[in-house]
Amino acid sequence: MSDTYKTITNLAQGIYKEKGSKFLSFAIPISSIDEVKEIVKNYRKEYFDARHVCYAYMIGNERLEWRANDDGEPSGTAGRPILGQINSHELTNILVIVIRYFGGILLGTGGLVSAYKEATADALNNAQIIEKMVEESIFINFDYLFMNDVMRIIKDTNAQIVQQTYNNECTMQLSINKKDSEVINSKLKKIIGLKIELK
Repeated sequence: MSDTYKTITNLAQGIYKEKGSKFLSFAIPISSIDEVKEIVKNYRKEYFDARHVCYAYMIGNERLEWRANDDGEPSGTAGRPILGQINSHELTNILVIVIRYFGGILLGTGGLVSAYKEATADALNNAQIIEKMVEESIFINFDYLFMNDVMRIIKDTNAQIVQQTYNNECTMQLSINKKDSEVINSKLKKIIGLKIELK
């Protein structure tokens, strides 16, 4: 599995017109399926007068969670071309919605595939694509006496403290780059009595 993944930073829009039909496209950064449902519902409400609200999404660093939806267009003519563009850009944590206003002339299956592909490509070309490090969370539990040792390791490895509680016994949640996981774990394990839990 790669240490990095590509996604977009913010909403990007595109448009494609063919024989009177208008295809409005929206590329949206997301992190969960619940978000997808809510966003699609809102777009359906906002563009209630459109003929079709088609979409595809990809979620997760490993790009294993995805879906393509044709919303009444002939099977495979809308969701798949949208997903195809997401894949060709190797993106994840992204939802692309394409809204079609019908222009009165049928485009045929080939025309539809091309239109949804072009509309999606336009939105993605307008998007700011970034590469992010794959991160993971670790939880550590240690005696307060070793606080300085722990803080030194955190500083040396650029780990981020997400949350912490201090008593005689201290707990911390750290966010670390996956590629640094082994190095950080081996350094932390040298501290007497420190417990590590990966999430």
